[in-house]
Amino acid sequence: MSRRIIGLTGGIATGKSTVSRFLADTYHIPIIDADLLARDAVSYGSPILKQISLRYDNSILLPDGTLNRKKLGEIIFSQPNEKTWLENQIHPYVRHQIQSILDETNELIIVIVIPLLFEAKMTDLVTEIWVIYCSYDEQIKRLVERDRISSDQAIIRIQNQWPIEEKMALADVILENSSTSEQLFKQIEQYYLKPPK
Repeated sequence: MSRRIIGLTGGIATGKSTVSRFLADTYHIPIIDADLLARDAVSYGSPILKQISLRYDNSILLPDGTLNRKKLGEIIFSQPNEKTWLENQIHPYVRHQIQSILDETNELIIVIVIPLLFEAKMTDLVTEIWVIYCSYDEQIKRLVERDRISSDQAIIRIQNQWPIEEKMALADVILENSSTSEQLFKQIEQYYLKPPK
């Protein structure tokens, strides 16, 4: 059996965590979460956090010396150049960590959850691409509820990613998540048991 490295992506708040949890709980597949690696990249005392504090001064830090994520989010979602600068600091670290994990494990099936799979040019790390999507209105609603932000803020965050239609056009598997969890789980099982050719 050839190794399956599933790159799971999609729009923000479309259900990536739900899919990865189901695969981990049902089939005991190891999950690599790029968001967790990105958080590690800017953890207390890290070289990247030092670069961030040099760029924006120490006001970008909380009193305990950790990153003020809310303040950084306000900067990068309103200034595209700053978003690009930050991604250029974090993406190489995340890629290196993912590659190291892949090199160190013998698992035949692995899922890598990478919200910015296309944007960060990491498609070469995976053997198949799964894109999850839901309706635009549902995406806004979920993001507002999850992050406790306004609809306008949610729209800005959605627009900061590739359009979902572009991601779907490059997918090996498309998961539709506008209905029930049961419907979503049926789709996951179908594609897990019968991989795309």
